[in-house]
Amino acid sequence: MTSAHAANQAALGPLRAAQYDWDADGLGAALDAVIAPDAVIHLCHPFGDLVGPDAFFRDALAVLHAAWPDVERRDWIVMAGDTAAGEAWVGCAGHFVGTFVAPLLDIPPTGHLTHMRFHEFYRFEDGKVVEVQAIWDLPEVMMQAGAWPLAPSLGREFCVPGPASDDGLIRAARNAAQSQASCDLIIEMLSQMVRHPKDGGPDVMQLPRFWHPAMNWYGPAGIGSARGIAGFRTWHQVPFLNAMPDRGQHKDAVTHHFFGDNNYVAVTGWPNMVQTLTADGWLGIAPSGKGITLRSLDFWRIEGRKIRENWVLIDLLDVYRQLGVDVFARLREFNKARVPGVVSFPLGAA
Repeated sequence: MTSAHAANQAALGPLRAAQYDWDADGLGAALDAVIAPDAVIHLCHPFGDLVGPDAFFRDALAVLHAAWPDVERRDWIVMAGDTAAGEAWVGCAGHFVGTFVAPLLDIPPTGHLTHMRFHEFYRFEDGKVVEVQAIWDLPEVMMQAGAWPLAPSLGREFCVPGPASDDGLIRAARNAAQSQASCDLIIEMLSQMVRHPKDGGPDVMQLPRFWHPAMNWYGPAGIGSARGIAGFRTWHQVPFLNAMPDRGQHKDAVTHHFFGDNNYVAVTGWPNMVQTLTADGWLGIAPSGKGITLRSLDFWRIEGRKIRENWVLIDLLDVYRQLGVDVFARLREFNKARVPGVVSFPLGAA
């Protein structure tokens, strides 16, 4: 018998497929079939919140297609599960790839193949999506266009890969006990991680207990990726905590939705972090003493009871917005000598 989680994953199949060959009519029908008319669509800055499938298509997906007319969607993780509160979620991660021939939100086109990572979470009720949370890594596109107007990443920027285990899309049927054990491991890891610095030095986080020595941490463009515990700490965690040492100390102000699917775990929340920028050292941002919220959509893959891979997308453009930095205004200022418009470039077999 097909489980409810497998059925929810299958319900998203036509929507994902319509974005692979980008069949506009099929995409519209797929959106209407699976997304409730009053569903809330939470998208990254600058898209904001939308309501219903028509707005999702018109104000987001069609905008991407206009800039990348041959765009295709490539998922490398699709997983499903329920939260402790009994909510049913499906998480998807992958890339949009296509030829960048027209401006995308004022990002100038290149005429070249371009990639943009996405993380998406769909909450289901009675077979219909009633809530979407999604982040597109727009800074990744700005960087490929040579138009990123802010500080360079400390970590490595590259086209982030899917799971090394090649089981992000096809794996054994979901086992509830294993899925819960995976969730428990991640929650325990995070509970230890937030002990530093309030409860002591870095050792209180017990990172080797939870993370594989050869782990890969795939951060968003603007932060970049890192390998190994040392790489993770050097290129992301130390600057992050130096700048915002109160992270994890405002639990009443955030919501977390954890769900597991065998050896995969996901967490979402809109937002799911609150902290105060009190010192220098993160993203080249001057300390302001201002509290900010972060929207982070994360996936973990567990191997041998340790985390081997972690994919993280943070809505960094919204972070800058909260701090009074208009990234798109800066982008336009830095690139005002570039000629805007459509690149005359043949696509496909043309």
